[in-house]
Amino acid sequence: MVSVPRLHLITDRRLVTSLPERVAAALRGLPPGAVAVHLREKDLGGGALLALARALRRACDVAGQLLLVNDRLDVALAAGADGVHLPSAGVPVADARRMLGPAALVGSSCHSRADVARALREGASYATFSPVFDTPSKRQFGAPVGVPALREAAALGLPLVALGGIDAARMPEVRAAGAVGVAAIRAWLVGDDPGAAVRALLGLDP
Repeated sequence: MVSVPRLHLITDRRLVTSLPERVAAALRGLPPGAVAVHLREKDLGGGALLALARALRRACDVAGQLLLVNDRLDVALAAGADGVHLPSAGVPVADARRMLGPAALVGSSCHSRADVARALREGASYATFSPVFDTPSKRQFGAPVGVPALREAAALGLPLVALGGIDAARMPEVRAAGAVGVAAIRAWLVGDDPGAAVRALLGLDP
């Protein structure tokens, strides 16, 4: 099975002019396998989503990074993605695993310790745990769960990726709480230099 990357970049094409160009710029010059790009565009139909997935697959291949597709197993298979990330109400992890095979990364969105325990039982490769801090994209899930909840959930043993209000300054805190990695949306999509933002999130020299 592929190792869980330290940084997960979640897409929102509405924030940029060209998502494939933004991804290519963000990934340039990084250590291979350090990043997973999550294609998460819920409003796109299958054909448009597949075309975008294939474009991001090419960008990830050039940079030696991973591509995950949110929810859509059919698109992940057709695009040759490295795995899927499943929403909390999505396809069960075990079913996704049967479709994608043992080597695929299969992630699950979790918002509580109980969610993480379930994802672990079902055989997830990792889980995102959110929202750790306040962030606009996660306010629909209620108040932030906080770092203490992250620490308790990480103790279960499933690799956790902290999501929600994560920036470079908060990286040490969530890593100390047991997160194997972090996920970001606005931190790499907003601003003039996505490469610098990603390197900061990875703790690399500018």
